[in-house]
Amino acid sequence: MSNVKEQVSELNQMILEGKILDAFDKFYGDDVKMQENDQPVTEGKSACRKNEEAFVSSITEFRAAEVKNVIAGDNISVVEWHFDYDHKDWGTKKYDQVAVQNWKDGKIVSERFFYSN
Repeated sequence: MSNVKEQVSELNQMILEGKILDAFDKFYGDDVKMQENDQPVTEGKSACRKNEEAFVSSITEFRAAEVKNVIAGDNISVVEWHFDYDHKDWGTKKYDQVAVQNWKDGKIVSERFFYSN
């Protein structure tokens, strides 16, 4: 079993290669809980994947994604991202985001995203 540092590195690389949904399928647990800032929590892999699919399909131009920092410990990782893209509903988005991921048995069981709107 690979450790969290190796797993998050592979996850981030897949995202950087545009394999967002493949990365989701590989690294997220069946009972995952995901939350955007203070929005309601989405529970379960199926519901969370639908949100990811909606996000990916709404990007009209993708200019950049960059991993700025990664912290990995026992069953937790924190990733600071920079994104620059156009979204069909939100317009041009250029921002930094922090993702806090809790891991269990090689899968993310909860993830919360922090960013300014």
